Amino acid sequence: MPFNKDIFKDLLCPNCFSRLIETHINFKCHNQSCLKEFPLVDGIPILIDESKSIFNISDFLNKRTTTFQLKESKTENLIKKIIPSISNNLKAKSNYSRLLSLLLKNVEQVKVLVIGGSIIGEGMEDFINEPNLSLVESDVSFGPRTKIIFDAHSIPFPNEYFDCVILQAVLEHVVDPYQCVKEVHRVLKNEGLVYAETPFIQQVHMGKFDFHRFTQLGHRRLFREFSEVDSGAVCGSGMALAWTYSYFIFSFLKSRRVKKLFIPFTRFTSFFWKYFDHMTINNPGTIDSASGFYFIGKKSDTVLEDRELLKQYRGLF
Repeated sequence: MPFNKDIFKDLLCPNCFSRLIETHINFKCHNQSCLKEFPLVDGIPILIDESKSIFNISDFLNKRTTTFQLKESKTENLIKKIIPSISNNLKAKSNYSRLLSLLLKNVEQVKVLVIGGSIIGEGMEDFINEPNLSLVESDVSFGPRTKIIFDAHSIPFPNEYFDCVILQAVLEHVVDPYQCVKEVHRVLKNEGLVYAETPFIQQVHMGKFDFHRFTQLGHRRLFREFSEVDSGAVCGSGMALAWTYSYFIFSFLKSRRVKKLFIPFTRFTSFFWKYFDHMTINNPGTIDSASGFYFIGKKSDTVLEDRELLKQYRGLF
């Protein structure tokens, strides 16, 4: 379904959560004690509260690179097409299929917030083409699918607004993932669904905008205010090994330019490890060594206690 701009009428101030008034050039907070203004850039609202964010509104006005560079040189694009990838997401496509069936079970028109949605997520192609989904694709960077820019620590939407929130490869890149998940819980309707994928054994990517990693139980505790629908490894230990090997090679290097020259070598000498994950992705040992985990959860009124959390360990140790 095409993006519905009527949703802009429901936007809230990320500073005080009061109603925003839209003009042809910006959004203004209705609260007389706040009155903050937020610009539009190419029709995209920039709802950043600078007092709570590592980003500045000027970053977006001047279109500075805020997370990663989407535009690449022709040479870099050619290299990407030739060399094999060391990543291998084995569960995303089936997880999105299951998520879609759960969402459409009782509701005809579903509002879904995608955080980190400047580009199409891995395995998400069929999901985003579902006509009964109304997608709000947000990010802290401009991209081909960005409809709104905000910091997930302060989501500018009313309580109990969305049927589903998606955070695919996002929570490692936020300063306070617990605050972000708290905000996700707030904007979800009663029994609304959350889908998250977060790395465990992956080296630094996106440079300075990379902060956290989670074990299986660490990931589950992050979503302790949600009942679990399903969870597990989304990328296996073979992928983790390929990443670790590549970064071991990179550790001998002293410049980004030289690193780029070595990427083809590391990829061609390690990509095959990811194919072992097809055999091991559901094994208990993968819980202790996975490259990343997924979680599908339903908003709950109860909090998972830490003693109960320990009972959910599924690894070998």
